[in-house]
Amino acid sequence: MRNPAHLDPDEHRHLQELTTTCPQLAALQLHVRQFAEMMTHRHGQNLETWMTAVLGDDLPELHSFVTGLRRDQDAVTAGLTLPYSSGPVEGHVNRTKMLKRQMYGRANLDLLRKRMLLTD
Repeated sequence: MRNPAHLDPDEHRHLQELTTTCPQLAALQLHVRQFAEMMTHRHGQNLETWMTAVLGDDLPELHSFVTGLRRDQDAVTAGLTLPYSSGPVEGHVNRTKMLKRQMYGRANLDLLRKRMLLTD
């Protein structure tokens, strides 16, 4: 599942052997690589084409993935296209939960509030 550019020669040869032996694995590799390309280069406009291609192959696990994507396709397309990220907000939530877990059973809410304000 790593980027093929980061494989050493033995891993690359082994991957080639596996994909030539099993056509389903070759198709899976292609679809996963295309989806990773969409994510890294923000090509959300290609999502519908990619989903149609996946549904054309006999890969039930990816069919299930596509079904999940279709449930909220507008949000998925926006996430694959727009440059906005909720990373900073998720970082604050993660920090808050970590502090809360560290103080579990030791103090009341006032001390937790004071500690959170002082850690910024």
